Amino acid sequence: MEYAGIADEAGEDLETQIRAHQELGWTHIEPRNIGNACITDLSDEEFDDALGRLNDAGQKIIGFASQLANWARPIDGDFQVDVDELQRAIPRIQRAGARFIRCMSYPNRKENPLSDGEWGDEVVRRFQVLAQQAQDGGVTLVHENCHGWGSQDPAHALQLIERVDSPALKIVFDTGNEREIDTVDYFRAVREHVVHVHVKDWKRDSAGVVQECYPGEGDSGAREILVDLVETGYDGILSIEPHMVAVVHLGKSANEDPEVAYTTYVEYGRRLMKLMDSITR
Repeated sequence: MEYAGIADEAGEDLETQIRAHQELGWTHIEPRNIGNACITDLSDEEFDDALGRLNDAGQKIIGFASQLANWARPIDGDFQVDVDELQRAIPRIQRAGARFIRCMSYPNRKENPLSDGEWGDEVVRRFQVLAQQAQDGGVTLVHENCHGWGSQDPAHALQLIERVDSPALKIVFDTGNEREIDTVDYFRAVREHVVHVHVKDWKRDSAGVVQECYPGEGDSGAREILVDLVETGYDGILSIEPHMVAVVHLGKSANEDPEVAYTTYVEYGRRLMKLMDSITR
């Protein structure tokens, strides 16, 4: 099994991200933020520098953890922002030899939210445009079970895939994103469309409070999903996104406690490899 990670959880600067992966013995990375900017928002010169440093360090980019349709881009936002981001990303993904770009599916607007049908229709309309754009560029959109219309439950995820009806739209499944519905059931319902996996886990205490934890030690069903992946011949990469120190969507960066962020990230990777060894023995 090959491993990667959304490395800004180890540290915001690229040097720290590379060091963490080299300490783990990993040769793959899934970049999101480098410094204060998403990889899709870097200038051309900044991207060239980052790609060169990653290549020199023996780190292969597997895909971009982008901002497309994410938690900060509600359904009534400016769609051109996503079109432009994907347009910038495609030649960079091609140059990096990567395969995919992570996306979500537009949260509903907070004031006067759309009905489920109206919300879904607009999501599908937008994704048909993005999927064609991705397909033309030889890139795959991978939709995460995180924020947006298609992330509410497996039925919505499957509707998104079926209605957009594009070979350029698949699923990245995060093992620790669900809180209110059964994660394992969700995973099994969409398994045939899963081409990439983010590993996360959490525990719920007696008061119902959820806290992220190391993989396989929680209540999310992460271990069961990993077993299922092995048994069904998953040949993709497992990419860690611990959320134990740095949580981008909550405004918590690795810079708030750099040493703890780094050591937690590396320990998370080690524990995942140990867990997978126990599963595959």
